[in-house]
Parts: sequence; C-alpha cells; structure tokens
Amino acid sequence: MTVKVTDSSLMKEVQEGLTLVDFWAPWCGPCKMLGPVLEELEEELGSDIKIAKLNIDENQVTPGQLGIMSIPTMVLYKDGKPVEKIVGFHPKEVLKGYLQEKMTESDK
Repeated sequence: MTVKVTDSSLMKEVQEGLTLVDFWAPWCGPCKMLGPVLEELEEELGSDIKIAKLNIDENQVTPGQLGIMSIPTMVLYKDGKPVEKIVGFHPKEVLKGYLQEKMTESDK
C-alpha cells in the first residue's frame, strides 16, 4: 500500500533507497486514474521501491519548493534527494519500465 506523506513527514520517508512520490489532489481526474496504477506497481515491484502520495491541497510547502506547477507530478527520490520529475499520467507499463530501469541503475 502506498504511504501517505505530508510536508513534515516526506523527508523521513524518502531517506533510503528509491521512493516515487506522487503529488496529487482529490479533484484531479488524471490523479484518480494514476492512483490504482501506483498501487499495482507497488505490489509488483515489492520492496525495491517505495511509493508515497502527497496531497497538494493539504500540503503546499513541498510542491512550492520543488516547483511543481501541474498534477499529477511524480518525483523520484534516491537516498533523500529528488533526482527526476515525471509530469502527467502515464500507462502502467511505461511507468513500470521506467522504475525498473531506475532500480537497475541504483543497484550499480
């Protein structure tokens, strides 16, 4: 199950390994489509990557700091540092391929 994070808990959750943080809002249609995709990916990819969700309506500091202008936006963190942004909805297989590539890179 994806981890719900807030402005204050985000850094604690992204400290180790790879974490994909989904910046979303309940009113966002593409965000609603992405939610189940991320749940499935977390199940399929297991403990190799953590997936977290941050509601931008309730937590506005972090999106502002990261320059997030549209949602859904996903930020990939590696050992506490944001390394890449993915903007918009992407099909499950596209995201899975991307994450598997990043997991392979992080193993090296």
